Amino acid sequence: MSLHDKVRNNEELGRYELTVAGSTALVTYDMRDGKIALTHTEVPGALTGQGVASELAKGTLDDIRARELKVLPLCSFIESYIKRHPEYQDLVG
Repeated sequence: MSLHDKVRNNEELGRYELTVAGSTALVTYDMRDGKIALTHTEVPGALTGQGVASELAKGTLDDIRARELKVLPLCSFIESYIKRHPEYQDLVG
């Protein structure tokens, strides 16, 4: 199983989470006019430089696609990830 397959949507806290080696990376979000606004990406220092943020972004965007929602990429990391991965451009709304 790839890391992006382990991303889970914690709706109660309004964030997507990926836990690796006991540390949790996250993307916070809120709903705005039927779209999901991705507002912040945070990766603990112990996980930086390991591709965790990219795996988190992929898992997050895959879930959003499955839920048939559009994305407002307000987080600069998510915005740049979508630019580098044009297969997610159709989600931006």
